[in-house]
Amino acid sequence: MVEFTRRKLMATSVAATLGASVAGTGVSGGKSSNPPEDKNTPRAPYVKGELKRFSSTAFGAEVTGPFVFADGTPLYSLQHPSRDNPAPYNKAGVGYFKGFQFSMDGNNGDFSGLSTPQTNEEKEKIRSADGKYEFLAHEEDRINGGTERLGVVQTPDGKNITQDNFAGTQYGDAASNPDCNQFIPTNDDGTEGYLFTNWENSPGNVSRVPLRQTDDGEWNADLENAINLANTALLRKLGGTRINCYGDRTPWNTMISSEENYAHPRVSLTATVSDIVDQGSGKGLIGACQFWNRPNPTGIQEAIKKYYGSDSWDVQGYWALTGLEFLAYYLGADPVDQSSDNKSNTTTPIGDVFPNPYRYGYQVDFREPTANPPKPVKYYVMGRAAWEAPDIQSDKRTVYGCSDGDSKGIYKFVADEPIDSYRDPMDIAGTLYAPKVTNEDAAKKNPPANVNLEFEWLELGHATNREVENWIATYDDITQAEYLETHADTDWQDDLAAALEEADKEVVENGNQNYIANQKIITWAEQYEREGPDGVDDDLRKVPFLETRAAAKEIGATIEFNKAEGVDSIDGAEPGDYVYFAISELNDDMATGQGDIQLDRVDGGVVYRAELEEDYNVSTLEPVIVGPDASDPVAVADDALINIDNVYVMDDGRVLCCEDADKFGRSYSNDCLYVYDPAEDAGRSRGQNETGGC
Repeated sequence: MVEFTRRKLMATSVAATLGASVAGTGVSGGKSSNPPEDKNTPRAPYVKGELKRFSSTAFGAEVTGPFVFADGTPLYSLQHPSRDNPAPYNKAGVGYFKGFQFSMDGNNGDFSGLSTPQTNEEKEKIRSADGKYEFLAHEEDRINGGTERLGVVQTPDGKNITQDNFAGTQYGDAASNPDCNQFIPTNDDGTEGYLFTNWENSPGNVSRVPLRQTDDGEWNADLENAINLANTALLRKLGGTRINCYGDRTPWNTMISSEENYAHPRVSLTATVSDIVDQGSGKGLIGACQFWNRPNPTGIQEAIKKYYGSDSWDVQGYWALTGLEFLAYYLGADPVDQSSDNKSNTTTPIGDVFPNPYRYGYQVDFREPTANPPKPVKYYVMGRAAWEAPDIQSDKRTVYGCSDGDSKGIYKFVADEPIDSYRDPMDIAGTLYAPKVTNEDAAKKNPPANVNLEFEWLELGHATNREVENWIATYDDITQAEYLETHADTDWQDDLAAALEEADKEVVENGNQNYIANQKIITWAEQYEREGPDGVDDDLRKVPFLETRAAAKEIGATIEFNKAEGVDSIDGAEPGDYVYFAISELNDDMATGQGDIQLDRVDGGVVYRAELEEDYNVSTLEPVIVGPDASDPVAVADDALINIDNVYVMDDGRVLCCEDADKFGRSYSNDCLYVYDPAEDAGRSRGQNETGGC
């Protein structure tokens, strides 16, 4: 995904000395260890304002889950650090920066920029420009009176779902992936409350830990009374969650958690369902979700290579089918015989309980956050995706969401009434939208820093939360055994290997008949184009809510953003304020001639902002941070934001920018936390200031 080249215009680092801010530089970064050549992109790097490093995290870990308490104290998660780091940085956890508070006065003068980590000692721990990182809790700490371990999901009978207890694939080490943090205060001064933390695994999890601030400003966690919400009957009744990534604190003061269900694509990359129908086969086009209930679903990629040889293709999202068997055990399935290495699955099908794919990939609101336990609500009506984050506006009706991954979307949902005004959240009604870029000619082969992306919103459909859940329920009780029985002529109990190959090839050719059929999506799109979103047959209204990405692609929406990893705005944002969108990598379908946008490639990513209009709509994405080319030298790369992930807008308008990066041209491999100050734009109703570019 990444490209390297020598820059023709060598940029001088403006942050080469300790304490310098990162103004005028941008981002270099990506995911590939052997990237192809990258051309020079003008005005990359570029920053409109000032970017300043606050922290570097321990080796192997992402910076994720930023939060700032009412007194200005920052917090974030140490996610999947290297086990080779010295203790305590070899275990995942959540911590805060003791002894430092952001001043909340709208500028970056409250700390000196942190130097780059250079020595092994610096690279193996969490460093900060000010204050000291103090852990509140670590993965697998004993909680809830000793009956649970922090972040670890259990079966209905209380058995920990780990590879020590169950054979099979696991999405990340159990409890190694703490992500989003949201603190819900329970007193007026914000010194007591509950910290809700996402755990990015499958089965997914959200923990709730009581926190209290002492008179001297220190924060203490009450692990004795902490709980894993995944292990409560209320969340298990909803089917649990998958891959809980980022989230937000709602205007009604609850934690909303995003399910980053990377396995949801039914078509790969730029393909559409109509491409499959026109071709008469899914060969080269079909995506991961069509193999959801396959026995050993993650084995489909190896099987495709075996079946099709040189004509095989990458099944987008297949790796995120990892952990589905463990999710079945979470729901109460009897474990099937697995391989002796305790890490992989056999093809023996689970025939009693298996998760419904349409129950995962939603925003999950934990209503009544102080109750024991809180009451989870899945907002099915907001669409199904690999949600990284939502941003709910102060009208309490408008929600922007980012779906993470390659060729994914930015979506909007508008409720008919304020979301918290519905007595029963299942009655929430609203309209789901997908974007369509309208100035694609201006975008083609231009530097990202030069182009504001203009777009309109295409209405996908209108429904209630209850309606969508009812549509989903029709696909309950479908198991792995039905994958074989529906798609193979051979009886799998007589010849499992032959039945599996027959079923796989049949699904490639004609789609998975256990779920929404390809022709249903085509017919929905035809009726949509002819009659509009309100004119489709009643039995087709489910399509854009259950197959959101496929439906949006089918009607020509701009579903090509590569790793839309963050969206946020200031709490209580009003028209005239900004919503920030983080695009981790501007490459692939955004730059290869396949889609609407076609900007010059910048693997390091772009941060856009959009001004809220009177009706809380946004229609223009303005680039404010653009990463440099992947080939930029140490002088640029060392002090640049690489692969933007979470964004968190503080109360003074500054933006915390988290990295999920590769090394690229850097002299170090650690992810960092930066603070973006839009300068005169920081906060509300402030002018413009531009620095940098080349």
